[in-house]
Amino acid sequence: MTVIPLLPCASIDDMLEFYSALGFERTYRQTKPNPYLAMRREDVELHFFGIPGFKPADSYGSCIVQVPDTGVLHRAFADGLRTAYGKVPLSGIPRMTRPRPRKNADGLAGFSVVDPGGNWIRIFPAPDAPTPPAATGKLAKALENAVVLADSHGDPAQAAKILDGALHRVTDASAVERVEALAYRAELAFTLEDPERAAAVLDELGGIPLNTEERERLAETLANVEELRREG
Repeated sequence: MTVIPLLPCASIDDMLEFYSALGFERTYRQTKPNPYLAMRREDVELHFFGIPGFKPADSYGSCIVQVPDTGVLHRAFADGLRTAYGKVPLSGIPRMTRPRPRKNADGLAGFSVVDPGGNWIRIFPAPDAPTPPAATGKLAKALENAVVLADSHGDPAQAAKILDGALHRVTDASAVERVEALAYRAELAFTLEDPERAAAVLDELGGIPLNTEERERLAETLANVEELRREG
């Protein structure tokens, strides 16, 4: 059995350009009697139909894609977006988030792609992926809640408020927890198009002393932070 999502858009040409940057190949395209586009990358196939006057910001289109390794796919998508757009877009439409553990998905690390049609393509690990341990610290739990609000519910402003409150209140968090929270807060600032707040958060993050073990644990997060500094 094969199920293929059929998602709305304003322009199939915009969809073709965007998904080509993500490594998809066009398998079908028509403009009459109605605009229609089919794209495929390996086992993932997505179809799109054009609607005159469609507003991507109002779209409710969404689907879930399960893959063996979300990190590998995210890096491939990011490389393609940098080639096409010069950076990974974090705000507006289109945009892409980074893989983060999702409390509402058993802690599995997922990320979202919001395409030019405003459709949310939600990327998660396959169901048999090992479940990571649950967060225990107050700041880590606040980070989990913020990720759900922004990456699952599409409300980065409320996510930022929750994280700001926790960063202010929780004074006994470990350096690793604080760096993780600040890294996501910086990403939210870019999503909310608030470069001043982003710069302040990144400055605070850069001032946190880390030992060798902590830097090793945070290697991927710190690499993402450097990308934010360059591309944000």
